[in-house]
Amino acid sequence: MFEHQIKFRVLYSDTDKMGYMYYGQYAKYLEMGRVEALRSLGLSYKAMEDSGVMMPVLDLKLKYIKPLFYDDEITLITKVCKMPGTRIYFEYELLNPKGKIATVAETTLVFVDCATGKPCLIPENFNTKIKPYFF
Repeated sequence: MFEHQIKFRVLYSDTDKMGYMYYGQYAKYLEMGRVEALRSLGLSYKAMEDSGVMMPVLDLKLKYIKPLFYDDEITLITKVCKMPGTRIYFEYELLNPKGKIATVAETTLVFVDCATGKPCLIPENFNTKIKPYFF
């Protein structure tokens, strides 16, 4: 299993009238977690797209357990729990400032050949960097 974590603060512009982090903003933060997790492995979305492979989101699931508020420092844990093939599954935990789970989420992304628009296998460079976490 591969795991990575980052910390960020909830921005005022990402809250609703009640001061809660607006539900529509969670996808943005999950993407930030994915991008930074891959970056920590020496991978980047941009380089992968430049090489002809993109990763569109196929599925997003969110479960809100506790609210997050403006200026809260959040810990976002991003995990890849099984070796990717043509799809990669990410799991997330967002922890509030007290370290309690506030939100859990999952996304499924598909490796897609930019030229054909069809699913393809995990790129070799990506495979090489993530494989040690599973074997």
